Amino acid sequence: MRRTMPEIKAIFFDQDGVIVDTERDGHRVAFNRAFESFGFDVRWDVPKYHEMLQVGGGKERMRHQLRTGGFGREIPPDQEDALIAQLHQCKTDIFIEMIERRQLPLRPGVHRLMQEACRRGLMLGVCTTSAERAARSILEGLLADMHFDLVLAGDVVNRKKPDPEIYLLALEKTGLRPERCVVVEDSSNGVKAAKAAGMNVVATVNDYTRDEDLSLADIVLSCLGDEDGPQAELIRSRKPWKIDGIVRVTDLVNYFQ
Repeated sequence: MRRTMPEIKAIFFDQDGVIVDTERDGHRVAFNRAFESFGFDVRWDVPKYHEMLQVGGGKERMRHQLRTGGFGREIPPDQEDALIAQLHQCKTDIFIEMIERRQLPLRPGVHRLMQEACRRGLMLGVCTTSAERAARSILEGLLADMHFDLVLAGDVVNRKKPDPEIYLLALEKTGLRPERCVVVEDSSNGVKAAKAAGMNVVATVNDYTRDEDLSLADIVLSCLGDEDGPQAELIRSRKPWKIDGIVRVTDLVNYFQ
């Protein structure tokens, strides 16, 4: 007899690279402008930023740069924490200004899938280690018509992905069992975090993550797809699955039954 799995009750989205393709033309640019404004001789080109993405969290990336490559001048150890905080605040201000100017559009299918989830009565959540101010700016500026039941961002957890802490917190706050949740991620670290929390995982790749090891994800896609925009291409799934270029909530619910 075929075992019936619990029906999906929630969809949680990562932000950077999932809701908005922020990394290459958003965060990277903002980091570089912040370095420049502080007079630091640091510039992350596209390949270098790909390397930096293996470090979870913006402040952590800046600290990694300081300790491995430096900022072009000596920084006293007792000033590191304050400097990193100021530098990250500057970077966040620049990034939010880019969002407010609509320079970073939503990824294909994100808004549509969220609308479908709301109509079906599913919980919607965002789980990101990006700064809370930046996360709120994206949600309020680009997804103002959506109701989010849960938004976890910034320093709400101590450990960054691939640690599952942020997703375990999501389960704690919603009271849901992990098998009732679908997480949309884009990176190996994000997939590992969600899987370690016991959740179902869909990965939508981007320029930075398409070559990462996403083998733990249940489904790997090019994007979620829009009828009047880019179509979703199935890269891999754990079991046979067909899509017509558009990933719908019904498709996900049926897949994870």
